[in-house]
Amino acid sequence: MFKRLFTAAILFGAASTAPPALDAQTFCAPRAGLVAQLETKYSEELSAFGFQSGSQVMEVWSSSETGSWTLLVTRADGTSCVVASGMHWTPQYQTQTSQDSGS
Repeated sequence: MFKRLFTAAILFGAASTAPPALDAQTFCAPRAGLVAQLETKYSEELSAFGFQSGSQVMEVWSSSETGSWTLLVTRADGTSCVVASGMHWTPQYQTQTSQDSGS
């Protein structure tokens, strides 16, 4: 009994640390078309981006008007995939304090 419980705990623990898999609801299309739709239909604009690997860029698109947001992953071949979206986007701005500037 203990062996089975221990094995199950190890498997579920390992699974929880794995990166999220793209599920069947992920939508992929050429980046230009997705960006045009985000800008016109949802009033979203590029808020942040970062290089996820040598061949992918993660992009956060959001709208201050509607509060909507979309997370895109764009591949080197120009294909973008919507991996998450939602509402109530709240930007977080960092301000530099006197401690941060070394003064």
